Amino acid sequence: MSGSLEARLALVTGASRGIGAATAIALAAEGAHVILTARTTAELEEVEEKIHADGGNATIAPLDLTENESIARLAAAVGERWKSLDILILNAAMLGSLSPVSQIDAKEFSRVLTLNLLAQQAMIAAFDPLLRKSAAGRLIAITSSVGQTPRAYWGAYGASKAALENLALSYAEEVRNLSPIKVAIVDPGATATAMRARAFPGEDSSTLKPPAAVAAAIVELLGQDFETGRSLKIPG
Repeated sequence: MSGSLEARLALVTGASRGIGAATAIALAAEGAHVILTARTTAELEEVEEKIHADGGNATIAPLDLTENESIARLAAAVGERWKSLDILILNAAMLGSLSPVSQIDAKEFSRVLTLNLLAQQAMIAAFDPLLRKSAAGRLIAITSSVGQTPRAYWGAYGASKAALENLALSYAEEVRNLSPIKVAIVDPGATATAMRARAFPGEDSSTLKPPAAVAAAIVELLGQDFETGRSLKIPG
């Protein structure tokens, strides 16, 4: 543990597996106390145990980001216990079905937009006051290349990520010159995750970079005094 994030408080959504879990573990390894959120308690506990076994500190907060008032309750609990938040990683997302735009299921599209976009705005709104209380608040939103480069059959997911990017970068402009908060969007690229496996069945995951590589890039970014509105695409 190098301690570059010592005494920092971080919150990672979708922290039960994949990029979220790897990022939480990497942040804790650098000395941050990490709040882990996701729907599945058992998987969160496994990540928490890994962090504690490695000498780090973490707290789990199981919740469904799409449930009414869940985000507000989480922000209130964090604010009561810690008073401020230094790092917010918006990672939670769902892929949905890959289908032609003309055949997108309306109910599923609503679920995709609710988690990938509306819940992200709610997270920013709820935690903005706590980020502003940090001496160096950082917000990182995880995006996808299809948010900028349309791909056949990926319209629903791509639209949600395009909107998320605009939302996060708009927030970046709003806090520019008004607070120490810095905002970045990170495109992890092809990574060996469960979501990737669903999107590309039969793909050899050994040819892809592991989630830990994405986590390392995120930690490196957090160690920099980057300009708000930064966009980072992780190669590989």
